[in-house]
Amino acid sequence: MPTYDYKCKACGQTFEQFHSMKDDPIQDCHLCGKKGEVERMISNGSGIIFKGTGFYVTDYKKSGSGESTKPASSSSD
Repeated sequence: MPTYDYKCKACGQTFEQFHSMKDDPIQDCHLCGKKGEVERMISNGSGIIFKGTGFYVTDYKKSGSGESTKPASSSSD
């Protein structure tokens, strides 16, 4: 179940509410008690965190520093 961000139009406070996606958005501010003054905000969400065996930091990194180790060739005429 996701966590939604809400903002009260009356008191200006923001708060998070944890509920199911199929539940209706809440309408009442539990901070100031105003009814029908709450709107759901669009948030950035959270990043994905891989935990457990099989997810390593080095799995998706390039090997080496990214710079070529060959010396630049120079042409002399």
